[in-house]
Amino acid sequence: MELRHLQHFVAVAEDQHFTRAAERLLVSQSGLSASIRALERELQTPLFVRTTRRVTLTPAGRALLGEAERILAQVRAAHEAVAAVQGVLRGMLALGSEQCIAGVHVAGLLAAFRHQHPDVEICLRQAGSGALAEEVAAGRLDLAFAVRTQADSDQLRSVPLSSEPMTLLCHASHRLAAAGAAVTPEELGGEVFVDFHPDWGPRRTTDTVFAAAGVRRTVALEVNDVHTLLDLVDENLGVAVVPRHFAHKRASLTALPVKGTGEAVYETVALLPPREATSPAARALMALLEATGPSLGSAGTSSGITGTSSGAAGATTETTGATPWTTGATPQTTGTQEETTGV
Repeated sequence: MELRHLQHFVAVAEDQHFTRAAERLLVSQSGLSASIRALERELQTPLFVRTTRRVTLTPAGRALLGEAERILAQVRAAHEAVAAVQGVLRGMLALGSEQCIAGVHVAGLLAAFRHQHPDVEICLRQAGSGALAEEVAAGRLDLAFAVRTQADSDQLRSVPLSSEPMTLLCHASHRLAAAGAAVTPEELGGEVFVDFHPDWGPRRTTDTVFAAAGVRRTVALEVNDVHTLLDLVDENLGVAVVPRHFAHKRASLTALPVKGTGEAVYETVALLPPREATSPAARALMALLEATGPSLGSAGTSSGITGTSSGAAGATTETTGATPWTTGATPQTTGTQEETTGV
């Protein structure tokens, strides 16, 4: 089995089309088809179902895809490791992030990284925390800034960035705004909610809070960006339960504490592969995050690379030092800045 066969296989799986994959790889379509056939002969099974319109993976192809991606990521990491030993960091940094993630100013961190390592190509992808975790575990991303969605495993480890409580946002004329008191999930059961897609970290945290309280809620307005959520609440079309630092983005809205949530908090982390599989570029980015020094956090928010502690279920959880890129939940911190395009 040759590496180019795996590279060709992954490209066809991603594009679901031989012609588009061949154009992206700068190879002939006939050569690409021959490479895939050679791989199928070696594995003694079809990897794709071919139709006139598109190409889909067979069960065997789906099983191979994850392994092929991990192998190619390890080969890339090996090349980058050798270059790093020679004193030159080059290659690619593939980073994922949720929008308006607390605990790190993504744009500022990437700008500093590019200044230090101009030969590294930076690729950024926005997605929900669940999808980002899967892409890091599969080797498609070097690391991601996301909300904790699962315990650490042999394919994924986490470095805590910050944590903060959830807050209710509502229109100033809403009945709850007039009361001005903390609210419970039970008091919100009849409300119409504005929220993000189910894979987003804030949505996952809110769903956990309401499920733990045994309260059903209606998410009638589902969005994929922060400012649309704020706009809808600002028009009194619904209420939203969001991380506390979101409240500083729209002064016209009323923010109320949510009580009775137990241990459910919005906790952001850096997601990385195991140490031995972490790319030099990812290590350099995390070193930059740590080395920029401590900053003041806000009440109720913890962040910081301070050492190593034991995580749940025997997993290793590391903490990273609060830095100028690390953000708290007050208007004075960089955490309320809009760090990604469209946020």
